[in-house]
Amino acid sequence: MDFNVRKLATDAGIFFSRAVQFTEEKLGQAEKTELDTHFENLLSRADCTKNWTEKIYRQTEVLLQPNPGARIEEFLYEKLDRKVPPRPTNGEILGQFMLEAAKEFGPGTPYGSTLIKVGDCQRRLGGAEREFLQTSSISFLTPLHNFLEGDWRTISRERRLLENRRLDLDACKARLKKAKAAETKAACEGESVPDFQETRPRNYVLSASASALWNEELDKAEHELRVAQTEFDGQAEVTRLLLEGISSTHVNHLLCLCEFVEAQAMYYSQCHKYMLELQRELGSCSGDIRCPDSLDVNSHTARSPTDPSAFLPLNSASPLETDALQIEEVQPPASGTRKAKVLYDYDAADSSELSLLADELITVYTVPGMDSDWLIGERGNQKGNVPVTYLELLS
Repeated sequence: MDFNVRKLATDAGIFFSRAVQFTEEKLGQAEKTELDTHFENLLSRADCTKNWTEKIYRQTEVLLQPNPGARIEEFLYEKLDRKVPPRPTNGEILGQFMLEAAKEFGPGTPYGSTLIKVGDCQRRLGGAEREFLQTSSISFLTPLHNFLEGDWRTISRERRLLENRRLDLDACKARLKKAKAAETKAACEGESVPDFQETRPRNYVLSASASALWNEELDKAEHELRVAQTEFDGQAEVTRLLLEGISSTHVNHLLCLCEFVEAQAMYYSQCHKYMLELQRELGSCSGDIRCPDSLDVNSHTARSPTDPSAFLPLNSASPLETDALQIEEVQPPASGTRKAKVLYDYDAADSSELSLLADELITVYTVPGMDSDWLIGERGNQKGNVPVTYLELLS
């Protein structure tokens, strides 16, 4: 118990000494040991690395999991050191709802069969998203988290210890300076001629005793300064090595970033593949579905023009080129023709298409077997395929 009390008193004394030194430095009443320029640059670089790594880590979490409630739940499981239960992605939930709806509407109906195809695609998209989230978490988020919770905490701890060593060193310098001043003053007083008429030359004896005491205090202050300087230099070297390791951290994070990009590219490639397959499946059955003549495509007016063929593989032919019908042989139906206003200029890709000029009016209609993204357009004696997204159908 006595040992603990003594240790507590010693620690309190050290803390008080550091607090006094720190306060006097802030008030400009004490000197401060400055670190070299290279060391200061290492500190600045480390702080910059920590700040930006933390921001990138937090925003990547938001990207991978936009739901704040889910992020809080994952944080709590992490703090409790428990495994996060599996959670279905939004795509998987949507796909499941579509499949269940198809059962209710009847899988043999056009709507039900289409729901089955789209729902299956959504489930595959959700599975690809789940795989992407897991890969990104392991290859990118985990290394950033390990740096913030591991390496950076070690660096911060050693930096605080270095600051304490510096305060101790500066406090020892201040004590040595005071001891030298007191020793000099005592020596000056000792050089004065004592009054030997007195029975006891009291002033002379006291001066000699004070000089001896200050010499002893000076030796003690010099010894403490040497010890503090050694501890400071050792701690500075340890901290320097840790700060120079930030370069290795950058290299590691660079590799993790490349893996994150690869995972992202693979995820979007899979999504593109699944959507192309779904588009082909829906295109093959579009001829069996009769859409009402009042189909409203005015919603396309708010979008930028997009060539429907951009959603098809590069080596595949245009849907209209695969039709056995020739444009010259197509005859307009007895009813169902409509007027349409051209929204954007369009250059025909081949002889089967009709070039368009913005704001002109043309006559359009469809024929059985045509892709839903295209119509037959007529302007005088000219006739050809035109994309729906470039038109505003008029009543």
